[in-house]
Amino acid sequence: MNPLLQLRQLGQSLWVDDIRRVWLADGTVRRWIDEDGIAGITSNPAIFEKAISGGDEYREAIARLARQGVTAMQAYETLALEDVRAAADLFAPLHTQSGGQDGFVSLEVSPLLADDTQGTVREARRLWQAFDRPNAMIKVPATAAGLPAIRQLIAEGINVNITLIFGLPRYEAVVDAFLAGLEQRRDSGLSVQVASVASFFISRIDTAVDARLDALATPEAQALRGTVAIASARQAYRLYKAWTGSARWQRIAAHGASPQRLLWASTSTKDPAYDELKYVETLAGPQTVNTLPPATIAAYRKRGRPAPLLESDADASQSSLRRLHEMGIDAGEISTQLEREGVRKFVEPFDRLLAALDGQLGQAGRAGHAASDTSGAP
Repeated sequence: MNPLLQLRQLGQSLWVDDIRRVWLADGTVRRWIDEDGIAGITSNPAIFEKAISGGDEYREAIARLARQGVTAMQAYETLALEDVRAAADLFAPLHTQSGGQDGFVSLEVSPLLADDTQGTVREARRLWQAFDRPNAMIKVPATAAGLPAIRQLIAEGINVNITLIFGLPRYEAVVDAFLAGLEQRRDSGLSVQVASVASFFISRIDTAVDARLDALATPEAQALRGTVAIASARQAYRLYKAWTGSARWQRIAAHGASPQRLLWASTSTKDPAYDELKYVETLAGPQTVNTLPPATIAAYRKRGRPAPLLESDADASQSSLRRLHEMGIDAGEISTQLEREGVRKFVEPFDRLLAALDGQLGQAGRAGHAASDTSGAP
């Protein structure tokens, strides 16, 4: 049996961490759904920068937008919304069949708003309305400014994918924002059927921690390499099980709410010494989501070994985090560093994307004017 389908049987949903217009049109996404059990797609500014700037598949659409005289930002939103709506339509049957538990497609607010609560709320509302699909999710970063925005958006009934979570304290704050938003809806007599995932970033934790461990240059530090991200994820899952078993959650769930699932993000390995399936095999478990780039999906389809390993080695996970602290490495400081870097890693490709679109719009506009002049020549 396809190992990807076996993961689904274990209770884990797999989402593609990428989007391309050509995949939506040529049947690639449909095959992922039908043959591999893929249950959603996520996007972000870096993904769209590669998609729109890296080929010719958007040339005709950009020429059309150039004739309309739109700005680069307007062009980006138009192109992105066209893609995510098309993807959401492909996943719509799954969303219906799963009772609204799966089949989601995510679109991110501008990374330029990561430290602007009200700006994030306004843009998320606008994108939610423009997306106009029940299986849409709006991605909001788990920054200090993002937390009150998350609570407000959940309270307004907007599905939210909370991104850029790198540490356990921030994950707990994200859960509290989700619960508070649902409680506000419940107390107002509104439906609490609002979908959300908490995207816990994995490989970037090991990249940052491993660099600190390498600097220590001790056998004890070397033994800890590549263990901290998985340990953190497993501790986050323990927190998930704790809050979903709490009286606070049960009072909300009694009104029909579904829990905010943990989503494993950044699960392609960055260190060539690590197996490319490291963060797939070790984090398989029920009521979770794993987002995979197409190359990792292909690799897991070929040689994946599905097993419910997420809750294994709980003592070892706690020991890894404890030893990290004993070595003088501050997990909280690393989380803050990674959050700032994560925002920057979205802002920089977003700026490049807008610059590229501005150039392509101008080029298309000039080509259109030239063709018009030629056609009107005597």
